[in-house]
Amino acid sequence: MATHSASSDVPGGPVPAEDKILETGASMIQDFQPTKQLCAHLNAFHTYADEPGRYVEANHYCAHLTEDVRQCILYDSPSPNARLIGIEYMITPKLYASLPPEERKLWHSHVYEVKSGMLIMPGPTTPGLQQAWEAAETQEMKHVIGLYGKVYHLWQTDRGDALPLGEPKLMTSFTADNQFDFEKAVGERDKRFGTDWKRKKELREGIEVPQIHRDADAAWKRRNSM
Repeated sequence: MATHSASSDVPGGPVPAEDKILETGASMIQDFQPTKQLCAHLNAFHTYADEPGRYVEANHYCAHLTEDVRQCILYDSPSPNARLIGIEYMITPKLYASLPPEERKLWHSHVYEVKSGMLIMPGPTTPGLQQAWEAAETQEMKHVIGLYGKVYHLWQTDRGDALPLGEPKLMTSFTADNQFDFEKAVGERDKRFGTDWKRKKELREGIEVPQIHRDADAAWKRRNSM
């Protein structure tokens, strides 16, 4: 499964020097306000709503629109040449409850991502700084655990597509153990980021688990009913 950027697989040669010069000038003159609002980097795994179990690692770069709405740009890695693979919106339970029933089926919960230690906010790994960061991360997880997400991937990097092909794919979250090879996928991710899902899980034991709306996580309910 795709876990890190492979820009060498993207068609085309190196960016021409002329383009680099123009981009440098534009970055000095233009004001990229929407992207300047990004305030958090999260990492987790998404699975295809029409093929639960097939998964992709996603790096989320998120911003708040309001207290109740967040929006995230998704990349296949945190590297400078990362490929933009999708988008995710996150909303609070009160907004989720206001949606039509069929719309609610497109959204997923974040409870398992948080409580399992899968969802992380990559940060410093040096002693002292790491503990302070983990405390802040755990506090943020208390907010994220109750949110509902709607996510579409545009580029199926896990199957080796050199370009974003086909229609956008609705994705969803994992909701329980044994839905994929958690220890292998998350363990390999942890090695790259210097994190430990087991420690995250332990630190989050005290986070209260909210009640998940019956219409959320529809992909897994469809699969389990077959």
